[in-house]
This record gives sequence, C-alpha cells and structure tokens, in this order.
Amino acid sequence: MAVSHCLSGNDQKKHWWLTNRKVVDKHIKDARSLMATQDKNEIVSALSLLDAALALSPRFEIAVELKARALLHLRRFREVADMLQDYIPSLKMSSDESASVSSENSSQRVKLLPSDDSSSDSPGRDPSFKCFSISELKKKVMAGLWKKCEKEGQWRYLVLGQACCHLGLMEDAMVLIQTGKRLASAAFRRKSVSLSEDSFSTAATAPPSTPPRNQTPFSESDNISQLLSHIKLLVRRRTAAIAALDAGLYSESIRHFSKIIDGRRSAPQGFLAECYMQRASAYKASGRIAESISDCNKTLALDPTCIQALDTRASIFETIRCLPDCLHDLEHLKLLYNTILRDRKLPGPVWKRHYVRYREIPGKLCALTAKIQQLKQRVASGETGNVDHYALIGLRRGCSRSELDRAHLLLCLRHKPDKATNFIDRCEFADERDLDSVKDRAKMSALLLYRLLQKGYSSIMATIIDEEAIMKQRKNAAAALQAAIQVQQTQYSIAKPEPETSRASTSNPSNVSSCKTSVKSSENKAATNVFQGVFCRDLAVVGNLLSQVGFNRPLPVKYEALSC
Repeated sequence: MAVSHCLSGNDQKKHWWLTNRKVVDKHIKDARSLMATQDKNEIVSALSLLDAALALSPRFEIAVELKARALLHLRRFREVADMLQDYIPSLKMSSDESASVSSENSSQRVKLLPSDDSSSDSPGRDPSFKCFSISELKKKVMAGLWKKCEKEGQWRYLVLGQACCHLGLMEDAMVLIQTGKRLASAAFRRKSVSLSEDSFSTAATAPPSTPPRNQTPFSESDNISQLLSHIKLLVRRRTAAIAALDAGLYSESIRHFSKIIDGRRSAPQGFLAECYMQRASAYKASGRIAESISDCNKTLALDPTCIQALDTRASIFETIRCLPDCLHDLEHLKLLYNTILRDRKLPGPVWKRHYVRYREIPGKLCALTAKIQQLKQRVASGETGNVDHYALIGLRRGCSRSELDRAHLLLCLRHKPDKATNFIDRCEFADERDLDSVKDRAKMSALLLYRLLQKGYSSIMATIIDEEAIMKQRKNAAAALQAAIQVQQTQYSIAKPEPETSRASTSNPSNVSSCKTSVKSSENKAATNVFQGVFCRDLAVVGNLLSQVGFNRPLPVKYEALSC
C-alpha cells in the first residue's frame, strides 16, 4: 500500500507539471496570435497572458522574449531596461556578469565533443586515436555553438539595444545592437555550415522540420540598421561637440549641439537633456547668459533631478547677482541631496546616467549648506537689487538705445513663453505620461526668464533715458553759451565806430590828405581783422576790452647807436 501511495504521489506531481506546461504553452500560443495583430489593445491582452505564463514558469525563455517585445511595442522602454538591466554594458554588474558568462562558455565549449566509447574502431588500434572527418567536426562544433547562442538568446541584445536608444543611452544601445547583429549573423553562418552538403551523414543534410524560432524579418532588420546609423550619427556629433567644448571652441561646440537638438529626426528625452546641459555650459563659457539659463530650464523640464543643471543655473544667477533665484536653486539642490542620502542611492533607476557619485554627496551637501548661509547673509544686507542686467542681455555698459532694442527683440523672439514648448516636438519621450508635466515645467521656467529679461530691459532703458537727458542738458547749455557769445559779438560790432572814407570830390581836404586818411583807415581795419581772427575768435568781449585800453596804439621805440 505504501508503494502504491508513493506511485500515486509521483503520478500526481507529474500530472501537475504537465498541466502547468500545457497552460503555459496555451498562454504563449494565444499571446503570439494576439501580438501578430499589431494592435495596442491586443498586445496589452497578450502581455497579461505572458505575465500569467511567467508566474507559472518564471525562467521560460520564450515567454520572457515575447514579454520584452510586447513592452517594446507598447513603448514601455523603462520596463524593458529594468527587466534586462544585467545586459546593459554601462552598469558595473554587467562586467561581472560578462566575466562569469565567458568562463562558463569556455568550460562548456571544451566539452562540446564528448567521449564516445561506442565508436566503430578496430580492437587492434590505439583507443586514444580516432579517425573522423574534418567537415563532420566542423559541423558538430558549429551546431553546438549555434545551440549555445540559441540558448543564450541574442534577441536580448537587439530588444534591449532599441530600448536603451529610446532611453537616451546611446553608447549602450550602439554596443548592444552591434553585438546582436553580430551574433545573429554568426548564428546564421554556423547554421549554414552545419547544413552544408559536404557532410557524409544524410540526416544532417535533411532540412529542418521547423524554421528557427528567432528568425528576424527583413523589415525589422532594416529598421535596426537604420536605427544603428542614426545612433552613430548622434554619438559622433556629440563627441565632436564635447571635444570642441574641452578645447575652448565654444561657438563650434554650440554649433554641433544645435545640429543634434534642431535636427529633422527627433532624439530621445534623456539624450536631449544631456545635450541641452552641455550646450548650456558652452553658452555660459561664451558669455551668453540668457541662452545658458534657457538651456538649463529645458534640461530641468526634461529631467527635474539633474544635479548638474541645478548647479549650473545657480552659479549663473550668482554671477549676475540675482541672489533670490540662486538661493531657490540651491535650496532645491539641497533637498535633492538629502533625498539621495535618505534613499542611499542616486535618483532614478539604476541604469540612469549621473555625473556625480554617491560618495561625493555628503561633502557637496556640507559645502552647499555653507554657501546657502553666505547668500542669505548677503540678501539680508540688501544686495538683492544689484542685478547685472547688462550681462544678462549681453550688452556693454554705455550701449545705445538701438543696441538695446535690437538685443531685447532677439531675446524676446527666442525666449517668448508662447514658444517655450516648441522643443518638445523634437523630443522622443520614453513615457508619454511625462508630456504634460514637462510642458508645465517648461512654461513656468520660460515665464520666469522672460520676466527677468523684461526687468533688465526696463532697468537699462531707464539708465539710457537718464544719460540722454544729461546729454541733452549739456547740449542746451552749450547752445546757450554759443548764443551768448554771438550776442556779444553782435553788440561789439555795433558799438565799435567805423572810419568814414572821404570822397575825392570833397572841397575841404586835399588829395594827399585824403590818400593818407584812406591808407590809415585800411591799415586800422586790417589790424583789427587780424587781431580778431587770431586772438579773439570766440571771445569778442576780450577784444572789446583790449580796444578800450588802447592796445592797438603804437609803442614808442628809442633807437641808440652802438659805437665800435
């Protein structure tokens, strides 16, 4: 009875396993049929079936692959990355995983040719010697490697590479897609060699009854190739831009980043956030403060937890002495540091790229706290109204009204709040649910920047109006002085007696006396003209005084002879 009871228990366990396997196979079959329709609702239903299948068999490779492809089709890239994060090259755990996998592969590939004692060797031969065909050995080795590659699943690299591309991890996506394509082509070559006609066995030359499970359609392969080309283009441009930024060629760096941002084809959200952040640094280094603040605003709209963007914008506000906004950003950064220390991890998922390490956070938090205290003391002392609006708008001190109007018009056209969300059209979001929050953050930050620009324009325009009023007063004073001088000249010309020339027909003086009088009058007029032209060009009053004291009288000169 005990034996029969044990047998019945084993039969029941075997029946339970077969039942679960049948249920899993049915779920997978239904999920395949639903995913073939390419309808979003049908794929959601297929995803629920795959979850049920994975609940019964968590490591079933076909169910994992179908679930990853369903999530990729639904554009739920973060879930794909979380599910396959062990294969992301940028993570530290991936190196450990690759090392362990390589060691396992080497140990398994040694055992591809098991020792077979049932071979048809003669008893007189050495048992260590075996005669076999080279083509047969090649076929067995390639078939074993193909099975190993099939077991590992090269689909992971292609699916995860596409997900990393949409998440902004361009270098990881490029490596993964290239690895997936290389594994797929190698598997195809191995399968072609293993099914070649130079084999002596007829079983090997027979075509397989079922096609390979991971056969990739031509359209999908073409799309992957185009995606890989686009990834390489973006990575190449960003590398050139960062190299120009490091070399101090800020205009060249801005040009390369603008090609990425303003390109015809949309770029992923995370990648665009990094490009905006790097271009903000280039704008800051070149002295274009308004553009740098705008790029920081766009970076924080796409990624609110970007530590580098908050730090850069706070430093810019401190540079132009806009202390309240600087304090606001520093308080936000302090809150973010406290959250990191509380959660004991950097914000976001584990595969997200950060430009700061966790062990650096405590030191940064201490320095940030001290800086906040200093800024609060400066604000309390009354330094809030001393904003450098010239640096904000990008003008020199003493600029003209036309220069201010031109710069203000360009900045308003570029940073108008109505155009604050235009960059979203060229952004590819990892999750469409983030669209509304990104728009709200972009509009709010753009409105604050626009108000700051308007305030700077009003302040500089008031300064220019005051300078124009002072210049007008100076011109009026100079004109009044010139008018007074002209009046004095007129009065002098009227008050001075003019010599009268006698005509030759008069009867009282003689001709000789008339000639002498005319010569003397001409000499006096010439002396007067020379005197006024040389010494009293603008000061007729001085000339009048000199004439009144008799400066034009001849001086008596005594001549004495010198004896030898």
